[in-house]
Amino acid sequence: MDAVTFAVIVLWLVVIGLIVVLFAMARQIGVLYERVSPMGALVNESGPRIGDMTPLFSLTSLNGGEVAIGPKPERSTLMFFLSPTCPVCKKLLPILKSVRQAEGKWLDVVLASDGDVAKHQRFIQTADLKAFPYVVSTELGLAYRVARLPFAVLLDSKGTVKAKGLVNNREQLESLFNAHEMGIDSIQGFLETQPAQG
Repeated sequence: MDAVTFAVIVLWLVVIGLIVVLFAMARQIGVLYERVSPMGALVNESGPRIGDMTPLFSLTSLNGGEVAIGPKPERSTLMFFLSPTCPVCKKLLPILKSVRQAEGKWLDVVLASDGDVAKHQRFIQTADLKAFPYVVSTELGLAYRVARLPFAVLLDSKGTVKAKGLVNNREQLESLFNAHEMGIDSIQGFLETQPAQG
């Protein structure tokens, strides 16, 4: 009987010890999450800077019609640079469709790329992108110095670059809108100016 009681007491002490360790780990994970907060879209310094006017373009969409890159009365523009061979770009397409539908009252979403037009036309069909203006222009990518994909640029109604950067997930894409709403250059820059939390 004494051995059984001793074993039960030892097991209870082990359980209590494990609970304490679990809470300590949960607290450390919370602290780590605060220190390594999402950085937002990764801004590059080449091409038009945030606050600059966009280079003006008038381009033909593969889905029909003309696409004007520049000032648009009461309309902002999100240019999303992508490629049919980019897996991250494909992962973000459902998010772009959602953004287009939810923010359509004030925002135009334009898909942009360069290369073989026939390949892009097949991509439009397979990825069901007929609802988007889709432009193929090497000059547009060069104007923004797009080196890596997917890359996004948010323009306001005056044609001013409000936010831009490399976007690899939903949070980074949404950070462009957050930066615009907060009136800051980028979430990344904003977080760098905040005092460290200890």
